[in-house]
Amino acid sequence: MPFRCHARVVAFAGCAALTLGLAALPGTTAAAHDRDRAARAVLPAGDGWGSAEGSVTGGAAADENHVFTVRTREELATALAEGGDTPKIIRISGTIDANSDASGAPLACEDYATDGYTLDGYLAAYDPATWGRKDPSGPLEDARAASAARQRERVVLRVGSNTTLIGAGRDARLLGATLDVRGEENVIIRNLTFEDAFDCFPQWDPTDGEFGEWNSDYDNLVLYGARHVWVDHNTFTDGRRPDAEQPRHFGRLFQQHDGQLDIVRGTDLVTVSWNVFTEHDKTVLVGSSDSVTADRGRLRTTFHHNLFHNVNDRAPRVRFGQVDAYNNHYRQDPDARYSYSYSFGIGFESALVAEYNAFTLPADVDPASVLHRWNAGTGLTENGNYVNGRPVDLLAAHNAANPDAQLGDDAGWTPELRRRVDHPRAVPFLVNAWAGAGKLR
Repeated sequence: MPFRCHARVVAFAGCAALTLGLAALPGTTAAAHDRDRAARAVLPAGDGWGSAEGSVTGGAAADENHVFTVRTREELATALAEGGDTPKIIRISGTIDANSDASGAPLACEDYATDGYTLDGYLAAYDPATWGRKDPSGPLEDARAASAARQRERVVLRVGSNTTLIGAGRDARLLGATLDVRGEENVIIRNLTFEDAFDCFPQWDPTDGEFGEWNSDYDNLVLYGARHVWVDHNTFTDGRRPDAEQPRHFGRLFQQHDGQLDIVRGTDLVTVSWNVFTEHDKTVLVGSSDSVTADRGRLRTTFHHNLFHNVNDRAPRVRFGQVDAYNNHYRQDPDARYSYSYSFGIGFESALVAEYNAFTLPADVDPASVLHRWNAGTGLTENGNYVNGRPVDLLAAHNAANPDAQLGDDAGWTPELRRRVDHPRAVPFLVNAWAGAGKLR
């Protein structure tokens, strides 16, 4: 597909100068019209896998009785439950803290703790020096699980079919929340900042890896058995509580975050566009396990014009799915909290096409590390990617550096659902300028 100049580029990367009308100023009648238009927007035809076999309309057909503006966790939960599968639009205004009670008062981890759970008690009970390397069990593990269930009841919010969730204005934020799109269809998530979906009660798993690991729940957004979803112009961040600054217990990082976006368990036909994923470890997962063979033929997902900024890995990690990743910008700062591990994870029966992406990497990051082969990962289609402004054959670099973990050069399919492809040299400018919450246009 030929490169096409983006309408907001003016004499950039060889494109001819183009003009575009200015957006209406906030507070004007035109701005209010634009906000309503954004809330009723649908995924354009041909825009990634989400547009296949129909499209994504979310709540665009909602009547006036099913358009809500919410400002608290209780209002959001009520609006999400309203009307079943009737089309609905939910505008989120300001910051909604999922860790709050029915009156809106904030809840701390201590408010969820029950049955005698304390972190100090848990650490004393399951210290590997005395407990060994068997799974935790007994009263303190039971108390941890019961405490975790109390937090889950507050922070996990289910999203039904035919719903548009959209931030009202530039500062809409979901703090500590997990949006769970489970077994639903036709959902749009736009213009929201997802911050700090933290787990008060991580579980110690002494059998995870050589030294054991702390494992947590709560992704910012979970697509689980969902179909036809558009995730657009959002920002995902650990924000106030970066894992990199958490303490270490039993010699391992006390990690309180899971992923930012999980696309798992039969989810299909998803477009992820113009988002920012930043300051995180395990970023995006497509396919949860090699053993979930029911995912064959599903997990079809497109990622385009997203910014992956200072993330460690999984951008995305793929199993099974036909995944199209093009025109994304992967930017790693020299002083990032998280060391760079990899961007594209090639997993079991994955079929990733990675083309025309831009990577801005510190001098000490070898382009050979951009790809990572997991277990039985076999290959991908890789083409036209640029590193620090120059074309680099990422597949050749990986194979040269990993003689015992070779990848093939054919994903076995060719993407067709791309509305346009920008030149990789223009991608950093475009994505840095227009991706993320507060930048709808």
